[in-house]
Amino acid sequence: MSEALRQATIEDEGWEDGGKASLSEIVAAFSYALDLTEAAVPGHAIRCCLLGMTMAARMRLSDAERTSLYYALLLKDIGCSNNASKMCELIGGDDRAMKREVKLLDWTRPSPGAVKALWQHTLPGETAWRKAGRILRLGLAQHQHNEAMIGLRCDRGASIVRKIGLSDQTAQAVRSLDEHWDGSGYPDRARGATIPLLARVMAVAQHLDVFASEFGLDKAIEVLKVRQGRWFDPELVRLAAALHREGVLAALLDGDNHDQQMRVVELEPSAAGMMSSADIDRICEAFADVVDAKSSYTYTHSLGVTRVTQKITAAMGFSPRKQKMLYRAALLHDLGKLSVPNTILDKPGKLTAEEWTVVRGHAALSEQILSRIPAFRHLAVIAGEHHERLDGQGYPKGLTAAELSLESRVVAVADVFGSLTESRPYRPDLPLEKAIAMVREDAGHKLDAECVEALLQVVEREGGIQG
Repeated sequence: MSEALRQATIEDEGWEDGGKASLSEIVAAFSYALDLTEAAVPGHAIRCCLLGMTMAARMRLSDAERTSLYYALLLKDIGCSNNASKMCELIGGDDRAMKREVKLLDWTRPSPGAVKALWQHTLPGETAWRKAGRILRLGLAQHQHNEAMIGLRCDRGASIVRKIGLSDQTAQAVRSLDEHWDGSGYPDRARGATIPLLARVMAVAQHLDVFASEFGLDKAIEVLKVRQGRWFDPELVRLAAALHREGVLAALLDGDNHDQQMRVVELEPSAAGMMSSADIDRICEAFADVVDAKSSYTYTHSLGVTRVTQKITAAMGFSPRKQKMLYRAALLHDLGKLSVPNTILDKPGKLTAEEWTVVRGHAALSEQILSRIPAFRHLAVIAGEHHERLDGQGYPKGLTAAELSLESRVVAVADVFGSLTESRPYRPDLPLEKAIAMVREDAGHKLDAECVEALLQVVEREGGIQG
């Protein structure tokens, strides 16, 4: 490593996250990424947690139940990226916008609202006849589509929760979130008290926040009462209504996102303390999977970039602590891509200026979300700079070489190489020789030359990037 680049590295003491973070801090922050998958009002899962845990306290749930409920509320949407591509395929439009609408509709029965939402989001820009035909076909196969879409979300969500190492009760609650009291929900058509209690609490808390954010608490309670006995446990509806009369719900939803997040972290019912390095890695790996699942074209991207990053940092002699930080930054660099609709991610043609603006926003979102974890504040900067370039032509900030650390340069090189060697909707994956030539061409003016050289040495020695 040259002396100039050595000076460009981040000092270990100032830029080491140390692995000191609690599970509540990490999960609460990552819940903002999950909010992106369904275009929810930022902080949706945080507010659901405040609402659900307050209900749990009134219900006098056991310590074990409250612990399982706490994590289930924050991670309730962790499987949502898994059906984004399918939703986009079905409606031929914006998956995130449609998912947001679905949360406000009674999709178990025909309604003018459902037809209006479908008309707005199905095949935008197409003729009325094509839109009507697609909507008719969707209606005729509604049950099959609901079963497939929600099944993908629920099963994947429960699987990831278990991978993180949380309780089976938490996993079951996440899996059963979309069950309805009258048996009209999914994935199992469970009815009444056969639906896990924690899932019933989560369903009420989710409804309260979605409707309160859009229409106010009075409307949220009104719709809750209309759907009690069909969607929701009547006893839990009565509890929510009582909390509203007492002014408890309004107080819970007061304050900004930072204040609400701090309250949620303080609510953590278990005394787990700080997580081990291996546990933090496991959560980062799980969320990398969540990001990659959003599109079939990126289903291995985060892990691929991470492998390249590991090879480069080892070749360049980074300290073990620095390698660990960059491992996590690479895993999480595209967290903000959960905000990008699949109409853009999977588009086979050239993006419009407006679509490029949406795409360019993802790096800054990654940094914003990761910055919510105090121990990740430096890692967040590296993740947010993976599209910056030495010549100042990158995004989101247009930084130049003098402003970019060596760590950020490493992940930028890994991201470019990973993208070139993966398929995209507008091109197949490039042959290794072509990818190497393109990376080499950008070395020195867009990409860091020493990082590129380290990568190419690994490729030459191993015949590629091995897992």
